[in-house]
Amino acid sequence: MHLRRTLPLLFAVLLSTTAAPASAAADTEPHCAGWDRLHVSGAGRQQISCHDDLTTSALAGTPYTDSADWASLTAKGTKNPTGVPGTQIDGYFPDTSHLNTTHGWNHDAQFVIRLPDRWNGGLVVTGAPGVRKQYSLDPLISDRVLAQGYAFASTDKGNSGPDFYTDGTRPGDAIAEWNRRTTELTRAARSVVKQAYGHAPRRTYMTGISNGGYLTRWQLENHPELYDGGVDWEGALWTPDGPNLFTYLPTAVARQAGRATDADMYAAGFTPGTEFLWPYHETVYFSLTQKVYRAEFDPAYDTDCPGASAGSTTAEILAPCASDATYDYATRPESVHRAIDRISLTGKIGKPMITLHGSLDALLPIATDSDEYTRMIADQHRSRLHRYYTVVSGTHVDSLYDTYPDRLRPILPCYRTAFDALTSWVEHHDAPPASGSIARPSSGDLVNTCSLN
Repeated sequence: MHLRRTLPLLFAVLLSTTAAPASAAADTEPHCAGWDRLHVSGAGRQQISCHDDLTTSALAGTPYTDSADWASLTAKGTKNPTGVPGTQIDGYFPDTSHLNTTHGWNHDAQFVIRLPDRWNGGLVVTGAPGVRKQYSLDPLISDRVLAQGYAFASTDKGNSGPDFYTDGTRPGDAIAEWNRRTTELTRAARSVVKQAYGHAPRRTYMTGISNGGYLTRWQLENHPELYDGGVDWEGALWTPDGPNLFTYLPTAVARQAGRATDADMYAAGFTPGTEFLWPYHETVYFSLTQKVYRAEFDPAYDTDCPGASAGSTTAEILAPCASDATYDYATRPESVHRAIDRISLTGKIGKPMITLHGSLDALLPIATDSDEYTRMIADQHRSRLHRYYTVVSGTHVDSLYDTYPDRLRPILPCYRTAFDALTSWVEHHDAPPASGSIARPSSGDLVNTCSLN
């Protein structure tokens, strides 16, 4: 559910365009020879470029990434690898919506595929967190997996921005498209890898953060044949009878309006100890998240305040709808519950998966999310395929560590350790440590190191 920590950045990135890529004279470089013939199956448009370095340190400020799209997701001091030569393919699949203005294409279902010259035989697929776009995971995931030799593919999920819910014709369509677009990209990326390197990937991993974590869960439940495993970082949980966003976010909106107490927040699932984070989340997350997802699944609830489209300024977009303070999901029509059922999770994962969630997540409370999803996996008798680590003092957005270095810790280094543990589990049958809590060290480099033990 990542949006933006800095409000001007939030609004600008959702409405801005990225300049069209310049002519890629580097396409003739020897290390990319012949790759101009690569074809992304099913793409409505693609463009291929050759780079001496595919990482964000080199691509920042060029049309081949979008620094505004990944703003606020990492803590200061995060160290990323550099110097990974290879080929990048940007493009989109046929779609009827036009929310993603990147490259001036004004076309959704955009993707990026990166192919390092030195390939390790693997592919990593992800989808944008929150309502971001295809480049949002570049510093968190792309840089490191490319340096390890993996091919990388990311999708904008088929719609983006605060008006994502306007895509589709019936409730739930926009989020259902997220899953379809991720499956589509995975199949296309596997084909491109085969064209580029001469054989299909030996291993394909699905991973993501927040809404990308939800995609990871859904893909491993519904298309385990495409993947060898996945890492789920604080994935959003949707279930038709709850918990889901609508069983706790209205309480947060009500508290913001002075109509609920701290005790009500705890009863809804918010973790005691996260109170210091609530003012920031009231400004950026609670109200906007409630109203745009309510507009996606329950558009008839308040037609005078349908979602982000009700506002034209940043303040108006982020402002709460008064009606959301009294939203009662349990009493909403069965049609609303059916819409959520279309995209819900079951816990029936078909491949190994590692889940990480911060104990101080103030947007997706751990008790109503990953704790519950872990129980769902157990109910499906799939616990042998799952490890679950609570990152003590972790919260939903790592950049908040910069504001509260004495109270929080970034989750990214734990995620990277977990990804390595997953690949070792899958490829070498080296089982990760038992599920449990990852304590916050009292010293050391919290921004770049983490042990699952």
